[in-house]
Amino acid sequence: MPLSSQLLPLFLFALAGALTPGPNNMISAGSGAAFGFRRTLPQIWGVTVGFAVMVVAIGLGLGTLFLAIPYMHQTLKIVGALYLLYLAWKIAHAGGPGGGAEVEKPMTLLQSALFQWVNPKAWTIALSIVPAFTTVGGDDLFAEVAMIALVSGLVTFPSLCLWAGFGALLARLLSTRRQQRIVNYVMAALVAASVVMLFL
Repeated sequence: MPLSSQLLPLFLFALAGALTPGPNNMISAGSGAAFGFRRTLPQIWGVTVGFAVMVVAIGLGLGTLFLAIPYMHQTLKIVGALYLLYLAWKIAHAGGPGGGAEVEKPMTLLQSALFQWVNPKAWTIALSIVPAFTTVGGDDLFAEVAMIALVSGLVTFPSLCLWAGFGALLARLLSTRRQQRIVNYVMAALVAASVVMLFL
């Protein structure tokens, strides 16, 4: 099947994965509420780049290693869950977009990129999208994998911007310190709730 004919279904598949609630989205919304949209941009870029790199790595053979060692999946789930709980704590103890936070640093680009490797939703999407849109034994594997990575990046960035923008807007609408604290706690609870989703 030519690459051009797969663009629309690939786009729709990637969009569904990027927009639906998951750890990355909850972190973007929580970070937007706690630290503001601009300070959340490194996290958004990190997810975008990190997931694209993961797609390329899986497309070029890393996925078989992951599937061949079953305990890796459970280990990644546990590490990812612990890290998400730590991030929830950071968001809960942030002081809001205006600063003055007890925990003042949102996730960096590198932290967000590395987080994809312990994010079970990212693994699930990558391990689904690569086989679905590549040809077994085909001559265009690299081009197909590159296209999947590109399309994934093109939908991931604006999707996370929407989530971060929603969080930042919510924090601005609720302007008192007490209201911002409540927003932080709600966003932190949503991040923590995504841990529960990992094990369902």
